[in-house]
This record gives sequence, C-alpha cells and structure tokens, in this order.
Amino acid sequence: MISLEAKIRDKKSKPDALRKSGVLPAVLYGEGIESTPIQVSLKNFQNIFEQAGESSLVNLELDGKEYDVLIHQIAKDPVSGHFIHVDFFHPSAKKKVEAEIPLVFVGESLAIKDLNGVLIKEIQTLDVKGLAHKLPREIVVDITPLKDFNARIFIRDLELPEGVEAQREPNEIVVLVVPAKEEKEEAVAPATMPPTAAESAKEPAAS
Repeated sequence: MISLEAKIRDKKSKPDALRKSGVLPAVLYGEGIESTPIQVSLKNFQNIFEQAGESSLVNLELDGKEYDVLIHQIAKDPVSGHFIHVDFFHPSAKKKVEAEIPLVFVGESLAIKDLNGVLIKEIQTLDVKGLAHKLPREIVVDITPLKDFNARIFIRDLELPEGVEAQREPNEIVVLVVPAKEEKEEAVAPATMPPTAAESAKEPAAS
C-alpha cells in the first residue's frame, strides 16, 4: 500500500497561502475519527492520486499514527484544473463502501481488425460495492471475444474481486462492435430543427 505523510492544519492558516507554498488543504474523517483539518504536500498528493485514484486505499501517516484511507472527494480550480482541496475517508474494515471504478479496455477484436468495425463503449466506469481493501484500482475488459457484430460483453462478464458487486444490472451491455457505416450514419444523423419563419407562416393559425 502506498503511503502519504500529512500534518495537522492550523485552522487559522489561509488556504490560498498554503496552496501558494505547495501545500494542499485537506480533511480526514471516517469510522471512529472526528473530522480533522490536515494538510499534505501537493506534489506528493498528485503522485499518489495517479497511482491510487479514488478506489485504492492509501496509508495516511499523521502525527505518528497510520490510517487506511480512500481519496473520497477532490476539488479542483475550475480554470486551472489544479487541486485545491481533498477529503480523506477512513472506512470501516467491516462495512462495504461504494466506489466508481474506471474500465480499461485491452485485447484485440477480430470484428475491428478483420471486419473494419467500430468499438462502442456503452459504459466506461462502473459503480461497485465492497470492502474498501477489496476495491480494485481499475477493471480490465478484454475485447478479444468480440469476433463479429453479434458479440457483446455484458456486466455479468466482468471479472471483479471476490466480495465486490457491480451496482448495475448484469445484462447491461458494456461494449460491442458495430459496422463502420452504421456508426457514421449515427454520427451525422440530422437533428430536428425548428421550422423557419417562412414555414411557420404557412401553418394555419390556431383557432
């Protein structure tokens, strides 16, 4: 498990001043923990977030104690996209939590290679429920079984860790391949346009 060092944050410190000095304001809360204002190195957090995302446990070291936490919520500046705040959630070791897991598509589909089909990803993330230490960083979807345009990969086909459950119907489609012509037609299908002024003038007035 990857580790991140944190410090208690002085409530009098100004968040903007912390950010300018490379420090990210944060909060730690969860099972058996009173909500605590903390701070972490922005650079270190960025590195950790790239590895853990929001579904893998991180070992948070704070004042000589260690907490297994999830990066529960992050806030970013709407203009720059930089992190401006983060919540660390310490989950129960016995209670299941929900998380959104990204899907990663791998493999080679003969329907794409030999039939010039187009891959359609109906779902790119999946909400799951399970114990925090069981949650995967990502879910790998092998598209090799998509050998023709009739093949489908469903929620029920995904491999999840033991005890982790998908929060969607098992018969929902995850990914399929369609003929390139069909995909093109969908992309250029004309939208319904409102009548022009001339067309409106031709319509009889309501009585």
